Amino acid sequence: MSDTGEVPRLFPGFTESVVAVNGTTLFVRHGGSGTPILLLHGHPRTSATWHRVAPRLVAAGFTVVAPDLRGYGRSGKPEPDESHRLHSKRAMATDAAELMTVLGFDRFAVAGHDRGSYVALRLALDHPARVTRLVSMDGVPISEAIERADACFATAWWHWFFFAQPEIPERVITADPDAWYADKADAATMGVANHDELMRAVHDPRTIRGMLEDYRAGLTVDLDDERADRLRGHRVACPVLLLWSSRDDLEDLYGDPLAVWAGWADDRRGARIESGHHMAEEAPDQVAAAIAGFARSPSASSLKP
Repeated sequence: MSDTGEVPRLFPGFTESVVAVNGTTLFVRHGGSGTPILLLHGHPRTSATWHRVAPRLVAAGFTVVAPDLRGYGRSGKPEPDESHRLHSKRAMATDAAELMTVLGFDRFAVAGHDRGSYVALRLALDHPARVTRLVSMDGVPISEAIERADACFATAWWHWFFFAQPEIPERVITADPDAWYADKADAATMGVANHDELMRAVHDPRTIRGMLEDYRAGLTVDLDDERADRLRGHRVACPVLLLWSSRDDLEDLYGDPLAVWAGWADDRRGARIESGHHMAEEAPDQVAAAIAGFARSPSASSLKP
């Protein structure tokens, strides 16, 4: 592990490091003391998306670890393989597990948003002895989304299928990344430094390819891995908290998210966050309070009626 030597523009008091894990490197921000919580961002964000939540969790008495996922931001970008396995959620979950080992944490809570929610789920499934709490934000398992896909889903989430195409998305996005990401990157809402970091990332063609490979893996090896879990009856062992945005479409597409997750976890609870999709940026007080309260709570099996 090596520190970057830079003065952080975001996350004051945190350390920024580059950590070698699982055949690649992760750029990571970490700080605080107490129970460790791993925060995993979504597309097209970087770890900077947590810049309003992380300090609140530190103030609440937690250690916070926020990496850029492989392929994203300043983390390593493996050359894609035909199977997409190098950008699978299993590979990303292994990255995260090894990162926490390097930082000295054997057991930890994990919260993932959007694409990060799929990594968090895989981490809980593949490393059950290490994950104490799972927070899934604006996400259902990939297999559940695909098997419920209809015209509404295809219309709203067409980019899943576009990103899965070979080569064409790279050419389209890299031709004008500012235009492509304009509706997903408002500096006033995100914060200027967070916005600047995102735009630097999406101007790197290697990052664009890494993010697209995340989606290609989602519709191939990740889908296969989840279906294999279900065939084996493999479920999440730890308590699960589901958070969804009031101004996003999770409820419109699936109804009650807790019902969708019934096949994956016994101990689950949920809450609606008054926010658009990027809830960590738009509603940091609600998000931090929900995560902190859940990380401290007993499991449902130990709660008194």
